[in-house]
Amino acid sequence: MDNIKVRGGTPLRGTLRVSGAKNAALPILCSALLADGEHVFRNVPDLRDIVTTAKLLEHMGLEVDVNPPVVTVRAKPVLEPDAPYELVKQMRASVLVLGPLVARYGRARVSLPGGCAIGARPIDQHLKGLEAMGAEIDLSHGYVNVTVPSGRLKGAEIHLDIPTVTGTENLMCAAVLAKGRTRLANAAREPEVEELACVLNKMGASVEGAGTDVITIEGKDELHPVDHAIIADRIEAGTYMVGAAVTGGNVLLEGITFDHIEALCAKMRSAGIVVEREAGGIRVVGRPPFKPVDVTTEPHPGFPTDMQAQFMLLMCMANGSSVITETIFENRFMHVPELVRMGARIDIRGRSAFVHGPSKLQGARVMATDLRASASLVLAGLVADGETEVLRVYHIDRGYERIEEKLRALGADIERVKGSA
Repeated sequence: MDNIKVRGGTPLRGTLRVSGAKNAALPILCSALLADGEHVFRNVPDLRDIVTTAKLLEHMGLEVDVNPPVVTVRAKPVLEPDAPYELVKQMRASVLVLGPLVARYGRARVSLPGGCAIGARPIDQHLKGLEAMGAEIDLSHGYVNVTVPSGRLKGAEIHLDIPTVTGTENLMCAAVLAKGRTRLANAAREPEVEELACVLNKMGASVEGAGTDVITIEGKDELHPVDHAIIADRIEAGTYMVGAAVTGGNVLLEGITFDHIEALCAKMRSAGIVVEREAGGIRVVGRPPFKPVDVTTEPHPGFPTDMQAQFMLLMCMANGSSVITETIFENRFMHVPELVRMGARIDIRGRSAFVHGPSKLQGARVMATDLRASASLVLAGLVADGETEVLRVYHIDRGYERIEEKLRALGADIERVKGSA
């Protein structure tokens, strides 16, 4: 099992091209189930989750060529609309095949999802929406079994109890082939939802309102394959923005859309960091000492939960105390004990972390517990005295494309090594 070794003290400088968005690519790859023919998806990141999704689609009988940044999917009628536990347990996003399968074939059998252990992430809103559209749901032996007695879903009025991203995406995919109009209220507004809507419309669907809290879908009888380039990854961009800041560096991130990370940019500016738009990207200049800033994670367009761990590391470098409150997931402070081992001063009270800076971090062996926690520990290694070794970096490979190569290109002293669990 690979580990990453980092030796701190070097400011990050240079230009970095942001990879394609994992959280956009996964639902888009699953949307290929909606239309037979050859789909070509460009700017796809080279990640474990992409490979897992390809294996899941191949299990169903599709042909998938993964040659990042291009993935080609040759879709044909599915032999068995089944997503087994052996594949779904590796990645929670596997549940995104549910909507397309039920829409296209009127039935699906999908294992209840796995993924990072950052808290309970139920799919009750997915199932509530499918039931409103005429599906019958049976939960047994760890699987969701969905059937549509009439053979085809029908349009419905659906009000989500919470603005779930994967729930919104699954129901959008289900509705594009349903009979009649579907209205999703309290829908998720993330850029990845907008990107999926763009792809579905390219396929011949009629989706309006993506990016707002009300999405309207007019069902079609059939769709056609697409050729599409995926947006840049706002969380990868945000991670390297924090890396540039904490090291006192100067980095231009190319390809990222400012509007996708506006909440993060605002908080970083409040901390005294230079964040400027430039042609083709965003420049970040770190100028310590930083000011303490309170943050509360919220659904988009609020501060993203996927940047909470990285921003906490930034606040460890601030002159003063800050409060970081996590409202999305109940178990997303697992990186805190590892940061404390490195010298951070953080107290957890319920869903809030009280961060007292500035901290003088020291290199140590630390354990990655989930995807974004892994990133925060690598960033901590960039500013710690001595060597930091981050164990179990298979988590980070799920969401960051060759992170050690990208950081090394910006001047970091970092390497990937073979290690034990």
